[in-house]
Amino acid sequence: MEVRVGVRVEGVVQGVGFRPFVHGLATGLGLSGLVGNDAGGVFIEVEGAPDEVGRFLDGLRTRPPRLAVVERVTTRELAADGRGGFTIVGSDASGERRALVSFDSATCDDCLREMRDPRDRRHGYAFTNCTNCGPRFTIVKDVPYDRPNTTMAGFAMCGPCAAEYEDPGDRRFHAQPVCCPSCGPSLTLRPATGDPLAGAQAMLADGAVLAVKGLGGYHLAARAADDGAVAALRARKHREDKPFAVMVPDLAAARVLCELSEAEEALLTGPRRPIVLARRRPEADLADAVAPGNRDVGVMLPYTPLHHLLVTEPLVLTSGNVSDEPIAHRDDEALSRLGGIADGFLLHDRAIHTRTDDSVVRVFGGRTLPVRRSRGYTPEPVPIAAGRPVLACGAELKNTFCLTRDGRAFVSHHIGDLENHETLRAFEEGIEHFRRLFDIAPELIAYDPHPEYLSTKYALDQDLPSAAVQHHHAHIASCLADNGVDGPVIGVAFDGTGYGTDGTLWGGEFLVADLRDFQRAGHLQPVPLPGGAAAIREPWRMAAAYGVPDDLPVAQRPGWSTVAAMARSRVNAPLTSSMGRLFDAVAAVLGVRDRVNYEGQAAIELEQHADPTERGAYPVSLDGTSEFTVAGGDLLDAVVADMKAGVPVPAIAARFHNAVAALIVTAASRIRTGTGLGTVALSGGVFQNMLLLERAVSGLTGEGFEVLTHHRVPPNDGGISLGQAAVATARG
Repeated sequence: MEVRVGVRVEGVVQGVGFRPFVHGLATGLGLSGLVGNDAGGVFIEVEGAPDEVGRFLDGLRTRPPRLAVVERVTTRELAADGRGGFTIVGSDASGERRALVSFDSATCDDCLREMRDPRDRRHGYAFTNCTNCGPRFTIVKDVPYDRPNTTMAGFAMCGPCAAEYEDPGDRRFHAQPVCCPSCGPSLTLRPATGDPLAGAQAMLADGAVLAVKGLGGYHLAARAADDGAVAALRARKHREDKPFAVMVPDLAAARVLCELSEAEEALLTGPRRPIVLARRRPEADLADAVAPGNRDVGVMLPYTPLHHLLVTEPLVLTSGNVSDEPIAHRDDEALSRLGGIADGFLLHDRAIHTRTDDSVVRVFGGRTLPVRRSRGYTPEPVPIAAGRPVLACGAELKNTFCLTRDGRAFVSHHIGDLENHETLRAFEEGIEHFRRLFDIAPELIAYDPHPEYLSTKYALDQDLPSAAVQHHHAHIASCLADNGVDGPVIGVAFDGTGYGTDGTLWGGEFLVADLRDFQRAGHLQPVPLPGGAAAIREPWRMAAAYGVPDDLPVAQRPGWSTVAAMARSRVNAPLTSSMGRLFDAVAAVLGVRDRVNYEGQAAIELEQHADPTERGAYPVSLDGTSEFTVAGGDLLDAVVADMKAGVPVPAIAARFHNAVAALIVTAASRIRTGTGLGTVALSGGVFQNMLLLERAVSGLTGEGFEVLTHHRVPPNDGGISLGQAAVATARG
């Protein structure tokens, strides 16, 4: 007796070859029926012998296509109708939208083989793709994920492509972006010099800076070994010191530049293809201006066919923008905004619907530690508790937003620093796109209470109930949500600054927190921030705020006495408990960096100077009972004493790092004594410091703590929106 079963599959099941997979699975088992896309995911009707139907359902769950994520399979009994054959039916756009959209995936090996085969009709074609790879999120306008709802809608398939699209035995069966040189997008070079690809490579070889239209926006490219080209790119882009990323042709080339672990190699070669921050080999042939003063380099492998064709040697490949602007993704804005930077433009005529920067990751403890979560990860949701739909607006720096629905948190692609109109517009456009794509009508809006954040002002302008979530609580909640934990935990939130509940600027915080609420258990002793934001740009001001002796070299600079007096009088000097600013003060005292050109530069360079073999540490003490304080000035006094004693800077920098790690263990142990809590969550931008993170985690685990770190979203402010959403959801 045959049975017929209706099946619904939810998750990332559109744009990943799921319907062709279902077709092949069903026909291979001799089953009849149908499969199609709708606004909720994939719907199936399957008919045949009960045992074969059971094997079919098991295959759906256990053997999906490589890019698919099956979250839920539900079934219902139907009346058997005896009709033979298995068909892919038209999509149904009606109903509640629950379908998820896949991330953009790196070119698969099968497509690469075709591109490299002179006999293949896609030989050397820069837009080759199939159901297993290619553009997804950056080209989709709406769901269901069908060609008319993407930026490929204007490219009519030629006969051979249409035949592949309709052939159940072909891996391009129902691949929505399928195309070839006869019917798909094409390259152009400005200024034109014949073959666009050959012309672009010739320009790069001659030392030019080239703007390249990629998957989620424009890149600026230059030969990574060419000192003049990289220096010119840096000067024109107004990016004085911040490291550039480097794209290399293959894994072998990456190994020449970097010392790579197995986990780092897996990230480089996987379908997501982020920029991986890895230890640079001393002999690596890179221009000095690629990553000045940094022992690491951000390296990535080609992830589009165009990259595979263009990149024959290491190239700097950095976001196509002037510093502090969002990445250019429309042709007209790229030609206008990048015209003063690039010597030429390699363009194509497939539109980018959503601008998406490259993701940046590290590896810590064998797991991914995101630094910037964007292409290759967005819009994959993070599981959270179910609740009413929430829009969380994030922070100001490294902004992301987050929309939630039905236990899924959709953290946006990297928006950038919300400090200008262009980035604010990208933020607003992104929210509208996510709302439409995932059919989310927020019933609550969460925001950072800092009154001057543009994200906060946007939130308060909306006609929705609102919930303020303190910045450092959001950091810890982000780490909890990242790990699927509700708390309570001991939360250590170290960053630059965040608006505190007492009106001061926090940033060196020890909390007892769960997803609903938090209590401040301890913090760094507040010190003045002389000149406000000026002290963030000029770390020497923090040395003055901490009152270091006037006979140090840092105190000889012009303006020292004025700034020191400003700190003492508390005029234009708000109080801050920031750990990031303490790192700045130490960097300035040691002569590492007294003025920064990008956020966190002084602390990053202090870590680079630290000797990892040094195990000594400065003493640190906790004062107070119910809410303890930590005298950061004591650590700075110890730094100054060692400096005057002639201790080398690398040893001093390492001892400071070790002292901060020891402080974390001491403070957590004290909180455990009072609360019984044995889990510590580490969050905030300071925990991108690998030396500090390693020493802190090692010390905590050695004392019997369970330690939570980030692996889905960044510990920096890029993860704040997830934390805000988790808190708002928990509060109901």
